[in-house]
Amino acid sequence: MKQQIQLLIIDPQNDFCDLPESWQGSDPLTGHRVRPALPVTGAHADMQRLAGLIRSGKSGISNIIVTLDSHHRVDVAHPPFWVQADGSTVSPFTTISAQQVRDGVFRPRDAAALPRVLSYLDELEAQARYTLMVWPIHCEIGTWGHNVHADVQAACNTWEEERLSTVQQVYKGANPWTEHYSAMQAEVPDAEDPDTLLNKKLIAQLDQADMLLIAGEASSHCVKATTEHIVDNLPSKQLSKIVLVTDCMSPVGGFEQQADGFLSAMRARGVQLVTSQDVLPRLLANA
Repeated sequence: MKQQIQLLIIDPQNDFCDLPESWQGSDPLTGHRVRPALPVTGAHADMQRLAGLIRSGKSGISNIIVTLDSHHRVDVAHPPFWVQADGSTVSPFTTISAQQVRDGVFRPRDAAALPRVLSYLDELEAQARYTLMVWPIHCEIGTWGHNVHADVQAACNTWEEERLSTVQQVYKGANPWTEHYSAMQAEVPDAEDPDTLLNKKLIAQLDQADMLLIAGEASSHCVKATTEHIVDNLPSKQLSKIVLVTDCMSPVGGFEQQADGFLSAMRARGVQLVTSQDVLPRLLANA
């Protein structure tokens, strides 16, 4: 009997891939090369392996869902939102705590935002999952960096045409007041913004799969957070049907330990860890 095999691809976007120059974009206004904003070492090779898996096993894949990190330029996790005490710019990869804001080390550029920002930081830190990180401006809506890696996009297009189906896209991160690593829920949900709340409908859809393959970037952040929310909220509790394709994901540099801990924790909970070559025979058998 043919199985329902769903493929969930987390944020396979240009800005997260260490693309060689020949794969990078160009700005028609300036002629300058457009480079990935937040490249993850190994991500380009990850996405090429993933594209190969989709092409080779496409007949066995029932459904493809792609999540897209989607930010505005001014965002609580982007440099334009913040200034230091002397009014100077906050550099990317700066962490900001609620206490530092209270002490005046950092402050929002818009002074009126201070109460809301402090409330956010207090709640974020109470969860003990992440400290606010100021990232380089990345996955800005409408830019080249927001686009899906070209090889993955091409493989998905082939799957769509052969299956006469469509890849489902899930956008996350457009609310500038909260970080949104997970495609299932923002780090601090905004009660007035349904897009930041736990996406129970999507989780229920994923739970219909006999096998749920998960790949994407990065294993230390968005793949980690998304998978954790799925595992914690999957109605059936059948965690063994979740399969992490480990050679189609990589961690952000400096966060390798976080990624390793995530994979170990998922294995301990019954999630399967496989490579793309391990899983390909299952897709071929499901054609």
